Amino acid sequence: MEQLRCNQCGRVLEQKDKDYQDYIHVEKQWGFFSEKDLECHDFYLCEDCYDRLIRGFKIPVHIREVEEVL
Repeated sequence: MEQLRCNQCGRVLEQKDKDYQDYIHVEKQWGFFSEKDLECHDFYLCEDCYDRLIRGFKIPVHIREVEEVL
């Protein structure tokens, strides 16, 4: 099994039967009239890289508390 890694820093995110790091997975299928017609892009970011990314946003990320975990 190939290790899942953060695309930004290369940190290992999941190892079978070992440590687990929380991460975000982004997948975007580009449509017509974009520069990436019919391409599907996906990447993973560890929590640290995600935090660095969103610090640069002009409009902050909307954050809400989750009251129940399923």
